[in-house]
Parts: sequence; C-alpha cells; structure tokens
Amino acid sequence: MQMSFDAPNPKPTGADNGPAVSRREFDALFDAVRAWGRWSPADRGAWNRVTADLVREAAAGVRSGIVVPLALPWNTRPGPGNRKPALHHMTDLGDVEAPEPSTHKDFIAADYHGKGITHLDALCHIAYRGQLYDGRTAHEVVDATGARFGAVSTLGPLVTRGVLLDLPAVLGIPWLEPGQAVHAKDIVAAEKALDVTIGEGDAVLLRSGHVRRREELGAWDPDTASAGFHVDAVPLLAERGIALLGGDGDSDVRPSPVDGVHSPVHALALAAMGVPLLDNLDLEELSAATAEAGRHEFLLVVAPLNVPGGTGSPVNPVAVL
Repeated sequence: MQMSFDAPNPKPTGADNGPAVSRREFDALFDAVRAWGRWSPADRGAWNRVTADLVREAAAGVRSGIVVPLALPWNTRPGPGNRKPALHHMTDLGDVEAPEPSTHKDFIAADYHGKGITHLDALCHIAYRGQLYDGRTAHEVVDATGARFGAVSTLGPLVTRGVLLDLPAVLGIPWLEPGQAVHAKDIVAAEKALDVTIGEGDAVLLRSGHVRRREELGAWDPDTASAGFHVDAVPLLAERGIALLGGDGDSDVRPSPVDGVHSPVHALALAAMGVPLLDNLDLEELSAATAEAGRHEFLLVVAPLNVPGGTGSPVNPVAVL
C-alpha cells in the first residue's frame, strides 16, 4: 500500500548540490578511484586496511572513556523519511510458559536499507555497470538466497579510529540545509578547523545536522533533498585510504549531481573502492562530546549482525573518546 505524508518538503535557500557531473566524467572518476584486485580476502574490501597495529593505535587514543552510541532509535513510525517502518511487537507477556519465572519476549524486523534505520551497507549492496566491487558480476553472485560475495557476514566487526567531520560546527550554523554538497575543499577546511587529519584505515563520519533539523523543523523526504558528499570529495578520501564512510544521512548529496546515477557516492565507495557505508547515524551526542573534549577523533566500534549472504545489517556503532 502506498503511503502519503503531509510533511514539509524543504526548498533550501542557498543549498547547492552541484556542480553537475556528466556520466562520462563520472565513469572516469569511478575508474580512477577503483581499488579492484588490491586485497585478500577481496570481499572485506577496504576493511583489510585496518591492521592489528592500527587497532592498537586507535585504542591507545582513548582518554576519557566516554562511550557514545551512534544509532537512531528503532523506528516503527511511518513518515516521509521512513516509508518502510521497522516492526516491533511482543510475543510473550509472561502468560505462555510455566508460571515461574515469567518471561517476556518480543519480535523485531526491518527492511533497513532506507532512511529510518541506522545500518551498515556491505559491498554486495551496490553494483555499477552490472559489477560489484572487485569486478564480480552482480547477477552471478547475488540471487534470491543472498550474496555469495561481499556479504556482511564476511566483513565481521570493525575497530578503528573514527574522525568526525562536524561541518555545522565548523561553519557556525545549526545544520547544513538539505541539498547542500560537501566538497573536497570543505573536508580540508574542516580538518584544519577541527585539528584532525584523515589517515589510513580511518572511519570518516560526516555530520550535516539533519537529526537536529528534523527535531526542530519536522521531517521531510531525504530521498528528495539531503546534505552529503559531492563526488569531487571522493578522490581525496580514496587518497587518504579510508576504511569506512558514514554520516547522519547516507553520504550522498541529494538530488544527485550526476546525470543518470541516483547514488553516485554509494557507487564509488562500495563498488569502486570497497569501502562499506554507515547510513542514518545520530551524531548529535558525538558532536557535543567531541566539542567538549576538544578533539574530533575517537575509537569507533562497528559490529554488524552475522547474516550469511546479507547485504548489510542494522547496527549501533559506538564511539569511545
């Protein structure tokens, strides 16, 4: 059943998703950042960058021990940003089994690849020109039973250094307007302002402030307009050797600046670079914690569900300062 919503559809003033990129330009960019044949096992992609030494370095950077969860609440309410609500209902209210001790049980489920659930995208989630990461032909390795390459079960957990690119804090504004693109020059400016440098094996998290905007102004359709990275930011991230990309949106600026490609950053990160994505994070508490600590790097722990053949997983990443 098609749901309709009477929610504000933002028409942002001054927000700019451009410049426009032709399909030919995008294909050249895809080929330029492509990291096929680089790692083994191939379907862990850029997570192979995170060595035991990098894990130890990230853990050694913990100072206060403050733990910040980064997931949105499990979202069972329909809305313009949650067109396929998650499910949650009770299956046992203490009246099914023997009386002592009484037991309470519940059921959860979600079609999580959307805007309402914090989740991880595995490498099999996105194909471009019919190919997954490492040049695997999508229809040969993904079918109705799941994925035989690039599944979330192959990724396992990730422990690495996280870097928060808090663009609203840098710009002195509450949030970026939906439709605002973040460019390579903005990343460099943010690094300088926040006194942090993105490096090998890092997880880069972009805060646009959309969680705060939604709380203050109401929901809108983020498929129509959302702040995120322009494709011109991706070569810089590839050069720095990141292992994970995420944000409080889905990393892509929307509308897409690329003709005929609705999620170009997804295509570049997952299919070209082998970099998994974290979508729909809540970065408000982390923004406050990093500002108070005066440092925008932290230990990040991401532990997706072990779903054989799965294209991703709901997840509650944790930052430790």
